[in-house]
Amino acid sequence: MPRTVHLLALAGAIASASASILIRQGLRGGTTYGGFWVNLAVGTVCLWVILLLRGPLEPVRLEGLAYFAAAGLIGTVAGRLLRFLAIEKVGASVTSALNNLFPFISSGLAILLLGEQVTTAIVVGTLVIVAGTVLLSLTGQEMGFRTAHLALPILSATCFGVVAILRKLGLSSMSPVAGFAVNVTTALIAFTFFLFVAGKLGTILGTARSTVYFIGAGLAENLGVFLILVALSMGTVSVVAPLTGTAPIFVLVMSPFFLRGLERPTWRVVVGTLLIVLGVYLITAL
Repeated sequence: MPRTVHLLALAGAIASASASILIRQGLRGGTTYGGFWVNLAVGTVCLWVILLLRGPLEPVRLEGLAYFAAAGLIGTVAGRLLRFLAIEKVGASVTSALNNLFPFISSGLAILLLGEQVTTAIVVGTLVIVAGTVLLSLTGQEMGFRTAHLALPILSATCFGVVAILRKLGLSSMSPVAGFAVNVTTALIAFTFFLFVAGKLGTILGTARSTVYFIGAGLAENLGVFLILVALSMGTVSVVAPLTGTAPIFVLVMSPFFLRGLERPTWRVVVGTLLIVLGVYLITAL
């Protein structure tokens, strides 16, 4: 497998970490629903602009369309919305850490449904990454959130684990750009309809400062997903999924600079991060 796959997956993790930081800042003056809608709108506009600039649209196969539409509902609507709610309740660092549980789900499904072969190094590396993530999550009392709120990032991770399989299946009949465009467009339509039915369209509006942060988060978030899709088109889920789960490392590095006064690293955070780094080494170097 080319090293480009590892680099793309890690770049996607960095972009995802940047989005978490920007979302946390945006929530200081905006709402969860508003930030999420802006996130989806930015992704939809960017992807369709790219598709139109590329020239004639590729033929659309119903199978690929169905997989990416399902990915939009499960991963982009459910997974990302739960992530927004989790960042609001437990913070960016803990949310990013617990989102890292998704490699267990996606790797297991890849073995069962896609017939992928998982090496010992990948299994051990994934276990070490998850061990570090669990340690990072044991900071509730120190960071002031309720343990029950940890269900939000865990459910988000479950959605992301399932969606990795759907996207991998969809890539067999659609390109990453076209597939992701279908993904975010489906999510935007579904979420806008939900806001309309629930009478919450007014929650989209926030302060000018929070909107700028949410737009930046949308750019980073969707760039990260696109990079991961490209990596999936070149490599296996069992390698790409754990590497994209290294986002907590980058969140922790960024937090002291961009979330000063909001989140404070603890010894558990440091040890958990070291475990995650070790897991990444096991996956990429062995």
